[in-house]
Amino acid sequence: MSTKYPIVAITGPRQAGKTTLCKLVFPTYRYVSLETPDILEFAQKDPRGFLAQYDKNVIFDEIQNVPQLFSYIQTIVDESGLTGQFILTGSQNFLMLEKITQSLAGRVYIYHLLPFSQEEIKTKYEISLNETILKGGYPRIYDKNISPEDYFPSYLQTYIERDMRSIFNIKDLPNFISFIKICAARVGQLFNASSIANELGVDHKTIQSWLYLLETSFILYRLQPWHVNFNKRIVKTPKIYFYDTGLVCHLLGITKESDLDIHFIKGAIFENYIITELVKQTWNKGKSSRHYFWRDNTGNEIDLLIDKGIELEFIEIKSAQTIKQDFFKNLTKVEKLATNYKVKKNIIFGGDESRTQFETKILTWENLGEIE
Repeated sequence: MSTKYPIVAITGPRQAGKTTLCKLVFPTYRYVSLETPDILEFAQKDPRGFLAQYDKNVIFDEIQNVPQLFSYIQTIVDESGLTGQFILTGSQNFLMLEKITQSLAGRVYIYHLLPFSQEEIKTKYEISLNETILKGGYPRIYDKNISPEDYFPSYLQTYIERDMRSIFNIKDLPNFISFIKICAARVGQLFNASSIANELGVDHKTIQSWLYLLETSFILYRLQPWHVNFNKRIVKTPKIYFYDTGLVCHLLGITKESDLDIHFIKGAIFENYIITELVKQTWNKGKSSRHYFWRDNTGNEIDLLIDKGIELEFIEIKSAQTIKQDFFKNLTKVEKLATNYKVKKNIIFGGDESRTQFETKILTWENLGEIE
């Protein structure tokens, strides 16, 4: 996209590999970190002079630290007419998108970079299901052979102290940390802000603002219910999932693969893993996510629904290693309601043998690439 747009912006969580990717893809570009104190001061106090030195073929890392640069960059790209002039990265999605909307709309291509996907990990490492769930996908864990027990405490401390306290001015950090842990315990569940607010002794608006911060920092996301009514009794509340299951396991105190096998929300963590992998798969292809879930108030539910226009992809997700008859029940029920669509039915499970049964594609956790 750098040959089509003057600006490419790469967003994603801290330590997801944005800087490494930029340097690899754009090796001839100058690299400027806007977290280096003297460079940061230069950019803040003399943006014109700063951009006179770095006016093209440059990577600006953590651009949200100097929001005043966006307006100046707009003027430069409009006057030059060049493509691929600036590569921007940032760990705070909402800070970047706010300025892009205000100053750079129509001039920038936005790419989201998440932690390693299953396919990326498998190119170099042989890894079991429980191990990949426990470790997650942050590159440093693999590149530096760091155990999750050592990595995630430091990651959380940096995230909370650096971002939540300094950037967002969150004063009630103990309750905020408790909120993150509560969210981890409720992955795959409908998000009930009022219930969590009562549990923590804060107001409903505080919970909603904290959720927004976690979303825009690429810690977790809301999976929205599908917007089309099959039977007028659908659930309209979103579910929550984390972008990295390693972080979920750390927040829940899961440190061993054997702990994961017996944990009371093992199925929800597996579901989180599969759905996030499919989201990564879509984003890595440069496509927009069209992932939803569907549930009505009588208990009929599809774990994941991918909207492809006239075609719907139904996906049931089961951590069990053996396929059971009742895994097909909801797929069949909801297919009968979707009379105006072509439906593809899938089951993704924790076993090791893919096959087709009852007009349903059954895929192992390692064969997600067959879902397009």
